[in-house]
Amino acid sequence: MKAILFTTTLFLLLRSMVVLADVTSVEATIDKNPVMLDEAIRLTVVANGGADRESFDSSILLKDFVVGRTSVSSQTSIVNFDTKKTTTWTTTLFPRKEGTFTIPAISIEGKQSAPMSVNVIPVQQSENVARDYFVTTSIDLKEAYLNQQLFYTIKLHLATNIERGSLQSPTMQNAEIKQLGDDKQYTDIVNGRRYQIIERQFAIVPQASGEFTIRGPVFTAEVAAANTNQRFGLFNRTQQVNRVGPDITVNIKPIPAGIDYPWLPTELARVDEEWPQGDAFVVGEPITRVVTLTALGVVEEQLPEIPEFYPPHFKLYPDQSSTTTVEKDSTLIAQRKSSLAVIPTQAGSFVLPEVTIPWFNTLTEQTEYATIPARTVTVQPANVQPDAGATSPSMPTQSGFDNQSASNASSIPANQASQTESDSGLNSESQNSVANNGEAQTPHYLTWLFAALWVITAIAWIATYLMQRKQKPDYTATSANTFSAANSGDEAAAFKSLMASVKASNTLAIAPALQTWLKCLYPNQRGFINPSDHGATSEIQPHLNALQQTRFSQSKSNWKPESMQSAIKKARDTWLRNKKSGKNTLTNLYPST
Repeated sequence: MKAILFTTTLFLLLRSMVVLADVTSVEATIDKNPVMLDEAIRLTVVANGGADRESFDSSILLKDFVVGRTSVSSQTSIVNFDTKKTTTWTTTLFPRKEGTFTIPAISIEGKQSAPMSVNVIPVQQSENVARDYFVTTSIDLKEAYLNQQLFYTIKLHLATNIERGSLQSPTMQNAEIKQLGDDKQYTDIVNGRRYQIIERQFAIVPQASGEFTIRGPVFTAEVAAANTNQRFGLFNRTQQVNRVGPDITVNIKPIPAGIDYPWLPTELARVDEEWPQGDAFVVGEPITRVVTLTALGVVEEQLPEIPEFYPPHFKLYPDQSSTTTVEKDSTLIAQRKSSLAVIPTQAGSFVLPEVTIPWFNTLTEQTEYATIPARTVTVQPANVQPDAGATSPSMPTQSGFDNQSASNASSIPANQASQTESDSGLNSESQNSVANNGEAQTPHYLTWLFAALWVITAIAWIATYLMQRKQKPDYTATSANTFSAANSGDEAAAFKSLMASVKASNTLAIAPALQTWLKCLYPNQRGFINPSDHGATSEIQPHLNALQQTRFSQSKSNWKPESMQSAIKKARDTWLRNKKSGKNTLTNLYPST
């Protein structure tokens, strides 16, 4: 009898454990109210009775909050054969903006919780409010062009140690986001309190125009719980901390009207070539030419194809072009390299046309041109040895910074004129043509020597530019005046902007302002204009050369702003006299080189 009673009791007990009662009530609570804008709210929803673990729907919270990860747990207890079951959902909510918001009623299988009001207050950064953890965000430009790089910085402030933590990346619709370099760690004092700061930087390249919001990163960490009574044991109690960085709204402008070339917005673009020794070649012998396009602040997918035009008496064997993107000093550097084997089929003198690639200068908001000047090559018959003077090594030709024409190369120091782009694997070694029929070749040690010098000067060039860019000169007024003058053709406004740049010794703005003024003087001339191309402005050329030497060469320069101002004023007076007398003529068909 006792056995039967025990069996029946056990059966009823097991049956009561598997029978799920309907949900009887739902309760929702939050851990803090009010809450600062960058803090998180922990929402806990408890359903009493049997409930499906998938019953909680967080989508109704997305209107006013960013919903984090949701965890769920179930608990069953039996007291005097009375089974009680509860299901608990815990989720993290991040407010989208300041104000008073309502967490709506949460419905679980027909039962609802009571709605709750939440007050979101501004972030308080005062001495009276000690904050152990917070995140700040910043961006270099809040208005930019489509595909223009934005420089985004996150700073995580930690006043105490954490057990473990994670920091998410920012998010933005229709944008490519790439972290730049490794995290930086240092200490700083904010509002009288010392913080350990972890700084992380990103490059954001927008892929669509319009107004977009860069969502701040979320920081989640486990920290030691305060005021714990635990004195013994191997494990300490921890609590979770959540912080979110401020959102930033940016305006991405579309491609300007009138742009009829592949869109390439950048602070600097240049095109270089690697060319074999000399300009005298032999019929039937291959010549390898490597042309490289480099641009700052873009990714490789944005680089256009490099145009290739050659006389008809050359056979062309192109190799597949290669592209790459690297990071240097918090800047993306993209490069496209095109290699081409050229075989002359007829003796004579031929002109290889210039290589010109248009690009949009985001600093001056003007179209500029990266150019390799045209070159003349002499092709000799197969049975004639090349001239001895033609075998001297020649360094790669390049388009200068700010589109400095190759015509100025004779007045620039040798260590400057030979600079070409090569950093972090961007440029490979020059490809030398192969000598046939047992002809003498340049010793290998000379080839490596020139390659080493070429790499060193290229690294010095890009390091100098990036260091100068960190000084962040004020382009606002200069760029606006230059852009306005370029569009209106207002010579007086362009002259005024140029003189202001020279007077302020703004070396980065002088060359673009000078180009704008020269284009107002000679609107019919296409591409880059050298002051030496015209008699009225030729006296400016030595001062421009001295300015470029000041910017790019380590040797001393005699550039003086006052002397350049005087030369520009004199050139303008000459141009005005010529214009009044009708002596101004069209630009030379073949400008000086």
